[in-house]
Amino acid sequence: MANENQELDQKSLEKYLWGAATALRGTIDAGDYKQYIFPLLFFKRISDVYDEEFQNALAESDGDMEYAAFAENHHFQIPAGAHWNDVRETTTNIGLALQNAMRAIEQANPNTLYGIFGDASWTNKDRLSDAMLTNLIEHYSQQILNLSNVPDDKLGNAYEYLIKEFADDSGHTAAEFYTNRTVVKLMTMIMDPQPGESVYDPTCGSGGLLLNCALHLKEEGKEYRTLKLYGQEINLLTSAIARMNMFMHGIEEFDIVRGDTLANPGLLANDELKKFNVILANPPYSIKSWDRKSFENDPFGRNLWGTPPQGCADYAFQQHIQKSLDVKNGRSISLWPHGILFRDAEAGMRRKMIEEDLVECVIGLGPNLFYNSPMEACLLITKTKKEKSKQGKVLIINSVKEVRQDKNIAYLESNHIERIYNAYTAYEDQEEFCKVVSIGDVLANKASLNMALYVSNVDSSKEVTSLQDALVNWTASSEQVASSMNKLFKELG
Repeated sequence: MANENQELDQKSLEKYLWGAATALRGTIDAGDYKQYIFPLLFFKRISDVYDEEFQNALAESDGDMEYAAFAENHHFQIPAGAHWNDVRETTTNIGLALQNAMRAIEQANPNTLYGIFGDASWTNKDRLSDAMLTNLIEHYSQQILNLSNVPDDKLGNAYEYLIKEFADDSGHTAAEFYTNRTVVKLMTMIMDPQPGESVYDPTCGSGGLLLNCALHLKEEGKEYRTLKLYGQEINLLTSAIARMNMFMHGIEEFDIVRGDTLANPGLLANDELKKFNVILANPPYSIKSWDRKSFENDPFGRNLWGTPPQGCADYAFQQHIQKSLDVKNGRSISLWPHGILFRDAEAGMRRKMIEEDLVECVIGLGPNLFYNSPMEACLLITKTKKEKSKQGKVLIINSVKEVRQDKNIAYLESNHIERIYNAYTAYEDQEEFCKVVSIGDVLANKASLNMALYVSNVDSSKEVTSLQDALVNWTASSEQVASSMNKLFKELG
């Protein structure tokens, strides 16, 4: 029997929600848990909140059932026969009942919930027998997940805990939708979004970067509900998870579209890319399968500084970010491998970005901050209009040692975050930690932002190029050789 009025503490809630995954163990690959658990949890949450809203409206109207069912008394509409309890009462073909209920809810809420339950095959009995679905449904029926038992912030935290657990459990899918929360915290503090601003993440995964902007304002006691959150995500399931994530946190002002950001940017205004005040991004690194040909003649004019090599789309994303910034006060922070700062293959594009005085700061981060990767990453911070005191300069912070190692994953402790953030805001030299360099000096160094050239807390004789970066350089030079040979043959012919 469900517990009527018991507010679960955070730990119990997390344990309870994760408990459903144990029912799937052994029959379903860990990487696939999320496509069943998240939609089920969301279905339960909106059913319980609907009942709570119904009871509140009933009390308000002295028992008027018709009034209690009015659409304006509910966040979401749940059509007759599509409630959690209707599915719970089903004893055969439960997968079909679940699928029908979810589709009916999506259709009843076309502006908010269209496609939110994803496309899991609920009716595949080889994967999900009726007995297994009954176990899952009964597990989630033990608790009432309404707002008085489980407020938004608590459910939101538990939801992010689940995302992390799925990442840990499945390993290979982790990076796809989970960015280290301590890095996210630092990125949000640096961007400092303000009430009423628009915030965009071009490769938003499960929405963590966007959400943290709203939570950052909430923590500061500012009006976070006026923040407009926008995202694009290529993966159907992950984009659905991001939308559920927003609702679970009580955020309603958002627009997350599905699609390939480079090939089909989905957030447009007047046939141009929509412009945003703040952009935070952790794009996929060095992807090879992208449409380089069409980027050469990009209809949205995103090839501001040139066309990246086929073997590495990093600067395609960075140019997409730049083109999407508000021209008056746009600012961006993006997480990249260090190679973006010094690879020869992208030197021409990097030079233009620096010449245009767009780079405000570069921050080197320590190793192991990402799942299954010892890679060191960096943060690239750009502004469309830098403050006068920062014009013609770039701040380089090498904080690779500001990190706490814990087994196979590292994280930034609050003192690390504080030190990096304070160095960013002070914007001045600190011995063996950070240095303000002139654009002239950077350009004289072949437009390289390699930390070792400017900050003395690393051995400058060892410019570490990862295998991936070396491959990018090799691919690009091969492309150049091929192009030169073709030219030569034409001339000789």
